[in-house]
Amino acid sequence: MKRRLFLLAGTAGLLTLAACEPAPKPHYNGLDLTGGDYKPDFKLSGPDGKVYTLADFKGKYVMVFFGFTQCPDVCPTALSRALEIRQKLGADGDKLQVIFISIDPERDTPELLGEYMRAFDPSFLGLRTDPKNTAQTAFNYKVFYRRVPSGSSYTMDHTAISYVLDAEGRMRLGLKHQLTGDECVQDIKTLMKSKYTL
Repeated sequence: MKRRLFLLAGTAGLLTLAACEPAPKPHYNGLDLTGGDYKPDFKLSGPDGKVYTLADFKGKYVMVFFGFTQCPDVCPTALSRALEIRQKLGADGDKLQVIFISIDPERDTPELLGEYMRAFDPSFLGLRTDPKNTAQTAFNYKVFYRRVPSGSSYTMDHTAISYVLDAEGRMRLGLKHQLTGDECVQDIKTLMKSKYTL
């Protein structure tokens, strides 16, 4: 009887140890930003005049890109890739909300942002705010941007990374501009399946 109790106790201990094992850290093609010093929440206005915060997307994975509508190549490429990602995710594509945050609120009116998003996917959401809040939001995401004179007008230099937040609103991934759509899909699928957190 004593031996049986010892074996049962030993088995229970093994089960307890197994239950306490942390989830393995996943491998990503992009940047693993889990646990980084980011403040991903925001308070920004949409084309419909509604003020959005990150809490409005709780339960969804959120892809955030900072850019401007008059961007000649980087922004259209990033948004086209985002559309490819949603399509290749299949049914899981509905779990991903793409958000485009304007770094050029002077020219990116709500109406223009709405039209720009619809040109890629009606589900994409373009958000904007005043210059001060734009700068603070970009700072919270560690995004760099600056105005560059160009003839009689100007263009914008900016960070070209798509940030991915998990369904709890935590910063998890940085997808560099040079990654392919397939590489990004692989990363997001891995994130959706992963139990790893810090």
